[in-house]
Amino acid sequence: MMVLLHGTMLLGLMLVAGQASALAFTQVQPNDSSITFGYRQMGVPLDGKFSKFAAQISFDPARLAKARARIDIDVASIDTGSAEANEEVARKLWFNTSTFPTASFVSSSIKALDGNHYQVAGKLSIKGKTRDVTTPVTFQADGTRGILEGTFTIKRLDYAIGEGEWTDVDTVADEIQIRFHIVVNAALGKK
Repeated sequence: MMVLLHGTMLLGLMLVAGQASALAFTQVQPNDSSITFGYRQMGVPLDGKFSKFAAQISFDPARLAKARARIDIDVASIDTGSAEANEEVARKLWFNTSTFPTASFVSSSIKALDGNHYQVAGKLSIKGKTRDVTTPVTFQADGTRGILEGTFTIKRLDYAIGEGEWTDVDTVADEIQIRFHIVVNAALGKK
């Protein structure tokens, strides 16, 4: 009886583990997700965020060859913590949001590292400039809810963010740290 009970529990655990690894996480929860950034101005560390973005994710840890990610950010939704700075960075010398309203990241590959760590490569387009980027990503699943998180650094001058007098990296540092926290639910019944 004990062997049968133990065998039944083991089979149940194997089925649950098999289902968890076969879940395709595709339903982004924008209200629970965030894209933030950190930078230095005059040597002082500052943080900001983008309030509006759309993400399409398809992530199944058991099928990484089919994994995809696309994130489109409404650049005018930037919040630097200052209304005056928000107005300034929307102008032509910074993001030029009237001509380039969207910044986009599109993945090209996702590979497993160890445990729940992955490496995502893709193209980041800001202000008409596109560059290759690679970012480490962690994935945590709790049933049908998953969280993808990562941090990577870009150089703002590679994207012409801050032209003219603003190319002075002593005023605003060239390195901008991008952080993302994307909550995505599994699409039940889909593999």
